[in-house]
Amino acid sequence: MDAINVFWFRRDLRLDDNRGLYYALKDNAPVLLLFIFDKNILDDLPKDDPRVTFIHEQITVINQALQQKNTSLVVKYGTPDAVWNTLIKTHNIQKVYTNHDYEPYARKRDQSIADLLKNSNIDFITFKDQVLLERSEVTKENGEPYVVFTPYSKQWLKVISSKDYESLPSALLFENFVKQPFKPIINLDEIGFEHSKHSYPPSELSDTTLAHYKQERDYPARQGTSRMGIHLRFGTVSIRKIATAAKEKSSTFLNELIWREFYQMILWHFPRVVSENFQTKYNNLKWRNNEKEFEAWCKGQTGYPVVDAGLRQLNATGYMHNRVRMITASFLTKHLLIDWRWGEAYFAEKLLDYELASNNGGWQWAAGTGVDAAPYFRVFNPELQAQKFDPKQEYVKKWIPELTEGKYTKPIIDHKKARERAIKAYKMALE
Repeated sequence: MDAINVFWFRRDLRLDDNRGLYYALKDNAPVLLLFIFDKNILDDLPKDDPRVTFIHEQITVINQALQQKNTSLVVKYGTPDAVWNTLIKTHNIQKVYTNHDYEPYARKRDQSIADLLKNSNIDFITFKDQVLLERSEVTKENGEPYVVFTPYSKQWLKVISSKDYESLPSALLFENFVKQPFKPIINLDEIGFEHSKHSYPPSELSDTTLAHYKQERDYPARQGTSRMGIHLRFGTVSIRKIATAAKEKSSTFLNELIWREFYQMILWHFPRVVSENFQTKYNNLKWRNNEKEFEAWCKGQTGYPVVDAGLRQLNATGYMHNRVRMITASFLTKHLLIDWRWGEAYFAEKLLDYELASNNGGWQWAAGTGVDAAPYFRVFNPELQAQKFDPKQEYVKKWIPELTEGKYTKPIIDHKKARERAIKAYKMALE
């Protein structure tokens, strides 16, 4: 049996500028390309989850492109341990190449697979691909991680200026694939999922978006944001290409990419943030956690138009404008005094571009419990936010037709009273 190497796709679903794939193809042995539909993740998802459809569509595109190289993507359904146990028995594998993943489950999974491969004398080689700077590449002088964004971002810019993050050639320029008959990948129904009817944003980042990003990004009725979130989450675009474009055309957009890397770094160094307050001084905060009010928030029935429009947009499309994400998160945690973990979990279920590090970081920022968070006494006024960022009510009227019919629900809480109640609760937690 001829020796082969394997490249394992995870959250890097592209053939172009894929670091781990590039180095796998430059090695001596032919490369088998693998994707695993991971039961450990999929078993917790609804059967019509649109993100599974998105993944399926992307690996289908990859597989079709591989046909011209007389090869095919190997797609398996199961737990990674079970899949790798079988592959080790059926193939003469020398090395396994893949790209880093930083989430707690992924770290445990990769350690388990690394140990399994090591027992069979197979090397497990991983590369940085989904971020430009990772782990401890940006630290204070004493080696400790930053927990405030501004000094982190300044150091990030210094470090990146000395790094090479040139894009790498497309995999299709190489010939070093395991040759095998082309085979279509498994259908969604074979893994227990339905095809979602959701639509997905294009993977191209336009120069126009970047040119007007600073002026347009905060207005939810406009097409002023990049919509790159889902593509960065699943690696259907290269962070190196996106960052290069941002560096040339929009420092504001580049700053958003730095926020993304900041939260990835925080998750790596402080994995406890997944379920705990980063700022433990708020562990005594008495959340009200009123289930009826939470249901009203989820359904977009709070009586605050910009909050309700955001949740209705999310429920219908799997997307919510970033400015509105901040407003709705602040409303849930401050106005309703509902635990940020409830809102974070709801976004995790609904967002097409859900990414653990950024979602967690954003929610803890809004709640005042996270790194470099909004101070507890900062409570967004939803009405003033709407006046500032949706002055003509274009956004809210799109998602709340009953606004113009006079049938809209009354506010479930008075803003002034809610603000006073929140500040009192936070103060008490600090005593």
